[in-house]
Amino acid sequence: MKLTIQQLLETMWQDYLALTPDAKPIHQLFANLNEGTVVNDHIALRTFNLDKVSLDKIARPFVEAGYQEKDDYQFPAKKLYARYFQHPDYTLPKVFISELKVAELPDNCQKIIHSLVAQVSENLVDQQTFCCSGRPWQLNTDDYQALAAESEYASWVAAHGFRPNHFTVSINHLHSHNDIHSLNQLLLDNSYALNSSGGLVKGSPEVLLEQSSTLAKEIEVNFDDGVLAIPGCYYEFARRYPMADGQLYQGFVAASADKIFESTDASRET
Repeated sequence: MKLTIQQLLETMWQDYLALTPDAKPIHQLFANLNEGTVVNDHIALRTFNLDKVSLDKIARPFVEAGYQEKDDYQFPAKKLYARYFQHPDYTLPKVFISELKVAELPDNCQKIIHSLVAQVSENLVDQQTFCCSGRPWQLNTDDYQALAAESEYASWVAAHGFRPNHFTVSINHLHSHNDIHSLNQLLLDNSYALNSSGGLVKGSPEVLLEQSSTLAKEIEVNFDDGVLAIPGCYYEFARRYPMADGQLYQGFVAASADKIFESTDASRET
């Protein structure tokens, strides 16, 4: 049975909660301060740029539900390409999808990733819930560590598969906080670790977007030959500013997103 877009988003949220120990208490913290309402600005998804599991394949259920491609971004240092999609109904979250340029990795990493993707069935990719279906391949700790040495992004996708990387609280829709600095301080006061790469706040009113995020907590993940504690997912917070026409800016800032990606790095700053 085909899910409505609301049902798909809820399925993604439940999958995300399983990998993000901080998400439920943080969501509840803001719900308690805002009469139960916490609006999600966007969801982020990750993949490899191999045809079987490409960005377009991940985007398909959203496009079928009426989402439209809006803009794209390059992240040369991280070997990533990304696009974001928006629904005409602005109450629905934007969807930001990135993919790793596999051919730019060393040969040993390319070989590992191709072997992983070869295990993915076309039937699974065709499922509406493929974007939150988890890890569809076998993976050992040596291959995970080899990928992590070259690309934290590659190792994250290898370990967790296809699922939301983060959800994002819209600061613009909070009654309790109208600026990102006081929101960050609330999180720090409640002992949540924040990503400080590039500063606690990425962006500025001048670029029309400010973002911050928690650091992904380590969770235990099963591999073929054992268990490792590795970063799961994180929670983001976004404050948008009006453009010249008075409408809130809806896009993203590549320089800020580049630092936000590091919220799942095992070797990140604290």
